[in-house]
Amino acid sequence: YAPAGWETLYRYLVEDKHYPVQILEKAGLIKPRREGGGYYDVFRDRLMIPIRDVQGRVIAFGGRTLTDEQPKYLNSPETELFSKGKTLFALDQAKGGISQVDQAVVVEGYFDAIALHAAGINNAVASLGTALSLEQVRLILRYTESKQLVLNFDADKAGTNATERAIGEIAELAYKGEVQLKILNLPDGKDADEYLHSHTPEDYGELLKNAPLWLDWQIQQIIQDRDLKQATDFQQVTQQLVKLLKNIANSDTRNYYVSYCAEILSLGDTRLIPLRVENLLTQIAPAPATYSKPVSARKAWGNNKSPLPTPHSPLPTERSLLEHAEALLLRIYLHCPEQRQVIIDGLEERDLQFSLSHHRFLWQQILQISSIDGETKNFASPPDLISRLQDHFLEFGSEMGLISHLFHVDEKNQKEILRTPQVVQAAIACMDLVMLEKRYRHFLELWQQTDPEAEPERYQSYYQAFYAEKIKLQQIDRQRLFSITELL
Repeated sequence: YAPAGWETLYRYLVEDKHYPVQILEKAGLIKPRREGGGYYDVFRDRLMIPIRDVQGRVIAFGGRTLTDEQPKYLNSPETELFSKGKTLFALDQAKGGISQVDQAVVVEGYFDAIALHAAGINNAVASLGTALSLEQVRLILRYTESKQLVLNFDADKAGTNATERAIGEIAELAYKGEVQLKILNLPDGKDADEYLHSHTPEDYGELLKNAPLWLDWQIQQIIQDRDLKQATDFQQVTQQLVKLLKNIANSDTRNYYVSYCAEILSLGDTRLIPLRVENLLTQIAPAPATYSKPVSARKAWGNNKSPLPTPHSPLPTERSLLEHAEALLLRIYLHCPEQRQVIIDGLEERDLQFSLSHHRFLWQQILQISSIDGETKNFASPPDLISRLQDHFLEFGSEMGLISHLFHVDEKNQKEILRTPQVVQAAIACMDLVMLEKRYRHFLELWQQTDPEAEPERYQSYYQAFYAEKIKLQQIDRQRLFSITELL
């Protein structure tokens, strides 16, 4: 306890114990008066909480007011001994517990940590009024092999903001899997101290065990209070989910959360899940995979006279290029009736289909409300195709969010449509190139994974297949730069 007097500590340490005032001022225990000279105590009429370093040495203080004085909590200032961003309250007491249970719990306040330790939960530490820093996290992780960290901040708006800030500080570690980050929000918005007044330590332990991973918590924060049946909310939620998914480095983890998010966006309609997955993957647009040649296959290939083939250079941002090419082709089809037969002929000539599910979905609807002349093979679409499609899509609701932009033409789209013949050729060429690239890499991978001694016929068959695709790519490679330039 720090007494209410203005000079109690000053008199004791300076006058009685003869400590230099410069040291006390530097430690943040006293301050010089603005007028009349002398010093006054920083902490007055407050309950004092010693802040210790990892070795248990007191390096600072936190003081809670016992009156209505502001601030409610007052910490020692930064000193040579004490840095808020590099110190955790109670870590000296919690490091053994963290090692024992292989998990660390981080709470917001001193009394939350004290209450948990008093209840026998000895792996809890508290941040010191600032966002959890990278230095603090690395300090904690020294004591846990599994690198499991649970943030148990308050569930109110301030606590949620503090959690978001903490995640922001350590998100890179979490995305890489260097920390297993979980988020615990206690029921009814309580903090740990309040919760333990009415619940047992076992209850708290059960909540800890079931705390969601940080990505699950983030997703719930994104969709909270959002009506996904409304186009605006659906679009904003999708954009935020894509931003979150883009940062997941591990492909297995990313695929899991893409499926999870697709289920959420499908609103219980399982038929829409593949479409949602395709849409998310399109927007995430990961870099094309590369393949390395197994040693056994390299040795086997070394017996041949021909040089070892190298993978064809993949198209830049392949998925986004395909998205752009297909979208352009559909927009031209909708808005330029005179080009519809040209598009049909171009697709049939190269045996091409729309690859992205939302584009394929739109194309199927176009086919349903159009007709083909059985004798001439001419494709006839109604003059009011766009309005009929829009009416048709009323029953699909959120589907429109993925393709509605194709029904409108802005200034940029208008410029593209003005050079329609070139754009149609370029779009079809790019679709063809992407399909060739995919087939080439598919057969190349199968060839690389086949044992030439165990399956010589299959090995030769895969080689011939990927080599044939490679020749096709080389033959149309001159069109490639033109096609990309026309589209971009």
